[in-house]
Amino acid sequence: MIRCMRRRSRTICLSLAFITISLHLLLALTSLSIYHQPCDPPPPPRTDILRVLARTNYTSVGVSGGPAEPPTDTLQRHFSNKDAKGSAKGQVQTLSDKGWSVKGGENALINLAGGVGHHDSNQAEPLESDLSKLEALFDHPLYNIPSPAVPEEDWLLKVKPKVKASEKSSQMWVSASQEAYEDVQWSSDSNSHPPWLRFHLNISRWQLYLHRDPNMEPLTQQLATNRIVSAVQKSGGTQLKLVMSFPNYGQAMFKPMKQDRDEETNYNLYYFSDFERHNAEIAAFHLDRILGYRRVPPVAGRLVDVVKEIKDITTDRKLARTFFTSPVGNVCFYGQCSYYCSTEHAVCGRPRHLEASLAVMLPDLSLAARRTWRSPWRRSYSRSKLAKWETEPDYCSTVKKTPPYDKGTRLVDFMDMVILDFLMGNMDRHHYETFEKFGNNTFLLHLDNGRAFGRHSKDEPSILAPLEQCCRIRRSTWLRLRLLSLPQYRLSDVMRASLFSDPLHRVAPLLSEPHLAALNRRLKTVLETIGRCQKQQKEDGGGEEIFYDDIADLKDLVVPPE
Repeated sequence: MIRCMRRRSRTICLSLAFITISLHLLLALTSLSIYHQPCDPPPPPRTDILRVLARTNYTSVGVSGGPAEPPTDTLQRHFSNKDAKGSAKGQVQTLSDKGWSVKGGENALINLAGGVGHHDSNQAEPLESDLSKLEALFDHPLYNIPSPAVPEEDWLLKVKPKVKASEKSSQMWVSASQEAYEDVQWSSDSNSHPPWLRFHLNISRWQLYLHRDPNMEPLTQQLATNRIVSAVQKSGGTQLKLVMSFPNYGQAMFKPMKQDRDEETNYNLYYFSDFERHNAEIAAFHLDRILGYRRVPPVAGRLVDVVKEIKDITTDRKLARTFFTSPVGNVCFYGQCSYYCSTEHAVCGRPRHLEASLAVMLPDLSLAARRTWRSPWRRSYSRSKLAKWETEPDYCSTVKKTPPYDKGTRLVDFMDMVILDFLMGNMDRHHYETFEKFGNNTFLLHLDNGRAFGRHSKDEPSILAPLEQCCRIRRSTWLRLRLLSLPQYRLSDVMRASLFSDPLHRVAPLLSEPHLAALNRRLKTVLETIGRCQKQQKEDGGGEEIFYDDIADLKDLVVPPE
């Protein structure tokens, strides 16, 4: 009996010991798995809000034709490639610093700022790669072709020589409301000029701004952050546009948000009845710069308070009468225009904040008159009629014999604009403008791009009709297009990186991934069109030359492979 009791006790003790050891092992395994999980989420990527818009270690050309010192504006920042890579691993600057609210709070802002369309869990690495591609693109010799000093007559505007004290007008730069505007302390020294004036003074015969213009960062930052002191509706046009004024006397063209980023244009809607999109204006500026044109005035996105920054300060009585509060409490207005200016098409805040694009205004027409040209490939703007270029196979031959397309660079300048429009899907290029001072020998202004980026799922081949019919293009444009088709400079990637620098990217990416993918697809179509032209030229035994040679010496350039 005693022996039996001892056996049972020993069995119970062994069982308890086995259970204890098992529990300890289970606890150790659980602790180990918890130890390998981070207590805090990984830090979000950090990229300065205007990181990519300027490099300040390049000098600009002064209005006198000689080298000018870069501006010493405190908004200007210096970055290197090393800084760019490091900055993508820090924290993201949020809009809360400026009093802007976004649905979802701070976490939403961090997620949106880091999300540039990649599905990788670590967003910093893809972003860093895209930024590196953009830097490499802008460092490429094709974007840094040496050019001679700009002759005096090739500057659009000039700074007047020193004026005697007796000749100075006491009314110069005096506004109706002295409290709203800054005291002017400008001199002939470019460092004393506000960014918008530096921009105006650096417009030349062939471009709006320099490739590495250090003024771009302070200019776009002021568009996005400067206090608005006046808002009036711009007359003319088919849709609502406002002219915003700043304390430093600068002005910007305001286009409000009218539809969500991912919303495609209705297929049953004619191109001339489409909405104008604020994000299209912003994206057009970035794409134009990536293509090496520099013919779209600088644009920046901004969140505007509809009440404080428009309704309360406008002196436009017609505009003021169109404000109302919607049934859900949003502040709305619609202005007066020929198409979408009614309560049914009102522009509304959420509840007061409204996304918009602000494009810096060009010099006043009294200072720099512009000429408007009707596009030879203008659409009929009819639901039933076709234009001449759609029915005449040899239409381009007629255009080539017609001034100003019969000589100079006008035809290839037009082809640059055609390629920009095709990549953006813009069918609404009925006119274009040039500065009158330069006559026919100058660049084309790529203005009014609001109807671009409407559809990503469909390309519009008719936009490329001028290129296909004329088979004429700048050699430098062709080489840059080839460069952007290579993986190390892929157009969608550099465009994504460039758009990341805009303030509104903190709310949501300015172009959705399908739109970015469409850029690559359309670029391939452009290159295929040029390839067909080359093939046709060979079949014709040489035929008419396709490329306009605007690059003097190719042997010093690293040209992308065929």
